[in-house]
Amino acid sequence: MPGVFQFSPDEVLKEATAAFAQGVPAVLLFGIPETKDAKASGAYASNGIVQRTVKLLKRELPELLVVTDVCLCEYMSHGHCGLINESHGQVDNDSSLKLLARTAASHAEAGADIIAPSDMMDGRVQAIRQKLDDSGFSEIPIMSYAAKFASSFYGPFREAAESTPKSGDRRGYQMEAGNAEEAMREVHLDIMEGADIIMVKPALAYLDIIYRVKNTFAYPTAAYHVSAEYSMIKAAAANGWIDERSVTMESHLAMRRAGADIIITYSAPQVARWLGEP
Repeated sequence: MPGVFQFSPDEVLKEATAAFAQGVPAVLLFGIPETKDAKASGAYASNGIVQRTVKLLKRELPELLVVTDVCLCEYMSHGHCGLINESHGQVDNDSSLKLLARTAASHAEAGADIIAPSDMMDGRVQAIRQKLDDSGFSEIPIMSYAAKFASSFYGPFREAAESTPKSGDRRGYQMEAGNAEEAMREVHLDIMEGADIIMVKPALAYLDIIYRVKNTFAYPTAAYHVSAEYSMIKAAAANGWIDERSVTMESHLAMRRAGADIIITYSAPQVARWLGEP
């Protein structure tokens, strides 16, 4: 991904400090551990990569809003978002909930401001909310990846984050691109389970979903401008086919116009800088 790199905690602090100075108010952290296993033990380790980075950011840059992605795929040796049931070789939804909740609590203990579960396991918002409440973090909000589609637009991220499944795909727990009604049901369920913010991912290919979600539920709504959406603009600009600034700004405006209150984007530092220019 052009301009996107894996960073150690001290490098994250440098990048976050520079972005914050440009006007970016928040960061979303994804962890890539040194080793992976079949139980995603690095996801909920007290000294895990995300936990260490959260502590550093909150100590050195307390004004920055720190959001943590809660999923298991980056930590799993098989690359899926949950535990595998060996009897049938598929992801086991229910047994994965405990690990997701444990991971969320470890992020909150480290100082995360918002917990963002992205796994799409059924019932995970309720499990995480209960675990956070029981652990003394009832004030920590949950930003749920409520409508996350099984999209081809994730390719560059999966390569960068080393999280491509070793076998099969994620269509068993992410949504089919053509099924808008399921997206609405998933959003409603996450709200009922205690989500404070709901997210649609990807963004540009699903502006209709963002619009429907915002108008139906009137809930704080986030849009995730994903890796391929970002990379396509970068590639076209590098070839001289488009003007990067104008296309980037128009794309982000489309997300806001559709109803997004929050935009998660790899272009955040650039957009913040352009917004600050005359």
